[in-house]
Amino acid sequence: QVQLVESGGGWVQAGGSLRLSCSVSGFNIPNYRMGWFRQAPGKEREFVAGVDWRGTYTYYGESVRGRFIISRVNAKNLVVLQMNNLEPEDTAVYYCGALSGDGHIESISSYDYWGQGTQVTVSS
Repeated sequence: QVQLVESGGGWVQAGGSLRLSCSVSGFNIPNYRMGWFRQAPGKEREFVAGVDWRGTYTYYGESVRGRFIISRVNAKNLVVLQMNNLEPEDTAVYYCGALSGDGHIESISSYDYWGQGTQVTVSS
């Protein structure tokens, strides 16, 4: 059974940091690129960050570049999103996704599996 479980969300003041984790099971994570997306109320789900199979290459959405860092530990079936200098605009539900094919890592439709999401709230 495929599972992606996000954790680490919560409430933080602007300028603070949070570390999100995505723990996966039921599939062979080294065969998948991994990504984080987020969805704020009334908005579409947007790409936040992505990482290739071995963690060699990373990709970021324009609004988080320079503040967020994505990493992975395949031996632990784990993907991490370190979020620094958080802003109220970062408030959203954050989702972890797994991508096996050749699709664009920034595209929602490319992903095979999703987690249930974790809420991040940043107050001003």
